[in-house]
Formats: sequence, structure tokens, C-alpha cells
Amino acid sequence: MSDQKLSFKEMCARFDVTPRTLRYYEYIELLDPEKEGRSRFYGPRETARMTLILRGRRFGFSLEEIRQWLEMYEEKGTREQFQTFVDMADRQLKVLRDQRAQLGETIEDLQELRDEVAASLE
Repeated sequence: MSDQKLSFKEMCARFDVTPRTLRYYEYIELLDPEKEGRSRFYGPRETARMTLILRGRRFGFSLEEIRQWLEMYEEKGTREQFQTFVDMADRQLKVLRDQRAQLGETIEDLQELRDEVAASLE
């Protein structure tokens, strides 16, 4: 990754997030941009963290889980962080699989009801 720094506006555009989101991630200490006056600049560390944050959100992890996981690298190193990720992923995979099963049942129920109502119209 290059050492190029992104401005606040460039960071929002690159990750397709709102300024409010970026400021919030900074407020809850997920990101720590360099500050020059009122300007913020995001280097390779912050862009990598942002990639991980958005990926974690996509997978359904809470911001607090993501924050703790990111801090773990600084405090305990890569191996501990990776092990924690495996544990978090296992737990989240179970949740997602359960949700998928429930969604399948809901779709079947809705399809049956829809078919019954459609048949009554004939």
C-alpha cells in the first residue's frame, strides 16, 4: 500500500461512506487520522482499518466487536487477533445460518399464503 494520504473527502468517496459515518468511526476510536488544523488525513493504516471495518459490518459484526478486534493487534499481536477472528467468525456463521433457515421458512409460508389467496380469486 502506498504512503499516500487521503483527505477527509477522498476517504468518504473511496469507501462510499458519509462524512457523518467517518466522523463517528473517529469518535468511537475505530480510526485515528492525522490532523493538521481542522483537516484530517488518512494514511495506509487508516485505509486498511476502514477496509476491515466495512468488511466486519458486512458480515454482521458490531462496531464494538470490530473495535476490540482491531485493538487486539496492537496489544497482543497477529496470532491472537487471528484466533479471535476465527472465534468471532464461527459465532457469526451460526447466526447467519440460523437466519437463513428462518428466512427460508418465512418464504415458504408467504408463498403458501400467496398461492391460497391467488387460488381464491379464480
